[in-house]
Amino acid sequence: MTVPTDPASDPSSEAASGPGAPATPPPAARGLGRNSMVMAAGTAASRLGGLVRNLMLVAAIGSVGTVANAFDVANKLPNVMFAILAGGMLNAVLVPQIVKAFRAHNTQERIDKLLTVSAVGILAITAILTGASAWVVMLYTDGWTEEKLALGTVFAFWCIPQLFFYGLYTLLGQVLNAREQFGPFMWAPVANNVVSVIGFGIFLVLFGTSPELGINDLSEWDTPRTILLAGTATLGIATQALVLLVPLLRSGFRWHFRLGLRGIGLRSAGSVALWTFAAVVLEQAGVLYLTRVSAEAGAASTPLVAVAGNGSYAQALLIYLLPHSLVTVSIATALFTGISKAAQEGDTDRVRDDLSTGLRTIGVFTVFATAALTVLAAPATAFIVPTAGEEGTALIAPVLVALSFGLVPLGAMALMKWVYYAYEDGRSVFWITVPSTLVLVAGLIAAQIWLPIETWVIAAAGAYALSNWITVLLRTRGLKTKLGGRLDGGRVLALHAKTLLAAVVSGLAGWGVYRLVGGFEVLSFGNGWVLTMLSGLWVSALCGLVMVIIYVVLLRLLRVKELDRLLGPLLARLKR
Repeated sequence: MTVPTDPASDPSSEAASGPGAPATPPPAARGLGRNSMVMAAGTAASRLGGLVRNLMLVAAIGSVGTVANAFDVANKLPNVMFAILAGGMLNAVLVPQIVKAFRAHNTQERIDKLLTVSAVGILAITAILTGASAWVVMLYTDGWTEEKLALGTVFAFWCIPQLFFYGLYTLLGQVLNAREQFGPFMWAPVANNVVSVIGFGIFLVLFGTSPELGINDLSEWDTPRTILLAGTATLGIATQALVLLVPLLRSGFRWHFRLGLRGIGLRSAGSVALWTFAAVVLEQAGVLYLTRVSAEAGAASTPLVAVAGNGSYAQALLIYLLPHSLVTVSIATALFTGISKAAQEGDTDRVRDDLSTGLRTIGVFTVFATAALTVLAAPATAFIVPTAGEEGTALIAPVLVALSFGLVPLGAMALMKWVYYAYEDGRSVFWITVPSTLVLVAGLIAAQIWLPIETWVIAAAGAYALSNWITVLLRTRGLKTKLGGRLDGGRVLALHAKTLLAAVVSGLAGWGVYRLVGGFEVLSFGNGWVLTMLSGLWVSALCGLVMVIIYVVLLRLLRVKELDRLLGPLLARLKR
């Protein structure tokens, strides 16, 4: 389960990636293509495995109901805490020092101390938070019964230890990256998915699948179920971290336990780290309130009537982040090295040109992805989360539609934030986070005051999308000042106007085909999740193909050259 930070959350989010990617040095030019392919393949394999893992989890406990919502909060807690920890201490302070340590004369000593101090600190924090599980769960929930709070607390007791292993995964992964061993860090999450699939599979064999409206009667929920479910989730993260020891040991690296702060370079960490930490904490404050609101909404569910809660929001967020993580992040990452180098050399024109190129290329994809998620929310959910069932899909799809309107600014936010960090400007990122977080919280409060509880989670998704737009507008204004008063805004806006026109036309065509084949009713619910998945697949594929063809043809007619830049690498590989 993931949490919305800026922009993505889970340990691969913008918050977790710290102040731009300088933490990981670029590979040698001759190995760039090979390393990029390895990392891209690892990301794709990880996402695919994650979808299978999620499918089985939803089959076990559902996407709505008491158990699903309690487990979502508990399993979300280590992700939220790690986003704060990673954004403030690991990536902003310690990870850059790991890179510097490999260039120092006393490399082994500095690395040993950095890893030891970090691991001991994270272990202490994890132990404290695990002991305070009950208070942490109460902080993130509202309106829960004592029985539900007790279940969430037990889940949290088993899940919060993931925080230590998330930290260890980051530390060991950055040591590998600093040694230019890029593959293991990207492929390690596959081990997590394998463990989770096995564990959740055993759960399904022993205890069966969840009812259509989730598990609300806790009279039969016992300790073995809790340990197997939450223990599997934590064991998966532990495996993801510990598997990195294999390539490190094989390469001859040894980690000796060595305490001490002297001589490891922590004093040189700039103020950007503090501003980064403050921004992440503020973002997570917004996430905390969003979680409380969605948890309260989910608590209104009954055995007869399901209401979208934090479980439904988590599933919608999972689908929403797929196009961003698979395509947008890759484009932004490829541009960052050039932007960072140009910023260090004072080449403002090059920074402006690369930023414009990135925004326009990303826009070609995200505008279409918004239309696709809006039109195909239900069949896409049926395909990706078939075990949610008819009721679960009906609750997830509207949340996904609301979230999708924040997809266009999502990619732009990531690229713009990296430009700020290329100039070592964390202060601006923090102050821009203030109004965007206030907009999110204000939207949530407005929903609680004026809307029925059944629509709170949809409104929460809409508020999150709106906060994305506020963020990207404010970052645009700040970068315009930073880059000499102009941002090539004319070309960027013209590109988005053309893609919007093409996306609206293709979206209407896709919606027409969707209604023509039967709409929601054509999805095969009630006949097993395999048939549900297949029905979601063929409906999504048919409507999506129509949309892609119309979109590409219209962009050709509108002479959108950025389409070639987006599709060029893919077409070249297909030709080969």
